[in-house]
Amino acid sequence: MGLYKYVSIDTLFKILEGNIRLTQPSAFNDPFELLPEINIPEGLEKQDLDMRFDLMSPARVPPVGELPYDFKSPTCNDDTSRTIRSDLDNSIGILCLTKNPSSVLMWSHYAEEYAGVMIEFDRDHKFFQGLFEIDYRKNRAIKDYSFFSDSEEPIRLSELCIKPKDWEYEQEVRIARPLVNCVMVNAKPKYPIYVMDLPSECIKSITFGERTSIENQISIFNKVKNTNISLSLSAISNWGFNFRPELIKYDVPVSEMSPVISPRTAHIFKDLPGQFGEIARWQIKNNKFSKLVNKTV
Repeated sequence: MGLYKYVSIDTLFKILEGNIRLTQPSAFNDPFELLPEINIPEGLEKQDLDMRFDLMSPARVPPVGELPYDFKSPTCNDDTSRTIRSDLDNSIGILCLTKNPSSVLMWSHYAEEYAGVMIEFDRDHKFFQGLFEIDYRKNRAIKDYSFFSDSEEPIRLSELCIKPKDWEYEQEVRIARPLVNCVMVNAKPKYPIYVMDLPSECIKSITFGERTSIENQISIFNKVKNTNISLSLSAISNWGFNFRPELIKYDVPVSEMSPVISPRTAHIFKDLPGQFGEIARWQIKNNKFSKLVNKTV
């Protein structure tokens, strides 16, 4: 199973420079992030919670500390959750990834409407230790207050990462890290921007979108041509809601294996001197499919 992230071109360049952003929970686009309902029964006094969180362990099955989804009580609300999430905003960052390498919606929402890229990561690299999956549900989780107040063990963050089924298409997985292990690079936004060092060997491949500009394709190729990162282009297929993969570079430096110069990718190489440029210019001029496959949407 692969591990992917749909990103803008600017974000890709930052990642290729060795930095990746970890985001505070309240900065995400889903307002229900880490926000279960919490029931504090009458007679049980609300107290200041001194909680410890486990950022590495997966959620337990069946869920721990939960009440039935149809539980109703005037003592049940998300006020305490909002306080907890505010505290987490000051202490943790989360990296969101996906298992889905062919999502029409994520290409549109996160990769500049197909003008960005999709990155494939090596999920077996130690950088992704503690990877956990999002739990998608029809109903909002309801936690018993004792889940937070009486636990002798740290609370597993993964057990709070429960999202509405509307987001299920994302097939999201995450890692979380303490912000003290990150570097703040911009303090001006409402939620300051923190990054972590990302080893280059974590990146397996980069896939261009249908609308990735030729200028950006050339720039990215030049950045990775001497690496073990493979390159492809995800073009819109002529049939169905599908993508047509176009391999550009193998997972070795181009000095060890020549790139694949097809009618669809020849524009990346057409201005190069030598053999690569000659092949590219011939493809563009003589291959009958050159004009057809480059009619991007």
